[in-house]
Amino acid sequence: QVQLVESGGGLVQPGDSLRLSCTASGEDFSRYAMGWFRQTPHKGLEFLASISGSGRYTEYAEAVKERFTISRDNANNTVHLSMTSLKPDDTAVYSCARRISVTVGNIPSTYNYWGQGTQVTVSS
Repeated sequence: QVQLVESGGGLVQPGDSLRLSCTASGEDFSRYAMGWFRQTPHKGLEFLASISGSGRYTEYAEAVKERFTISRDNANNTVHLSMTSLKPDDTAVYSCARRISVTVGNIPSTYNYWGQGTQVTVSS
């Protein structure tokens, strides 16, 4: 059974930066693309970024591509989401997920393992 555990969330001020991490259990981490999503009651589930198994390819949502960066460390089974210039509208529960294949993608149903999520609150 694969487990994904996010960390790094918290309360920050507008304009701040934050780096989220997600550590995966199990083997063959590099054989699967990873993604980050966020969820709020009014927007629902929103795709943010995806990274291929090797880390060579990435895909971003238009809304965040200038501010968010996804990266991965296959030696440590970890994927990161670096966020800059945070806005109150970025307040959400952020979750990482493992995709069913090695290639990037933005469709939630193509991810079969999900973490519990970490809360990010952007407020002054």
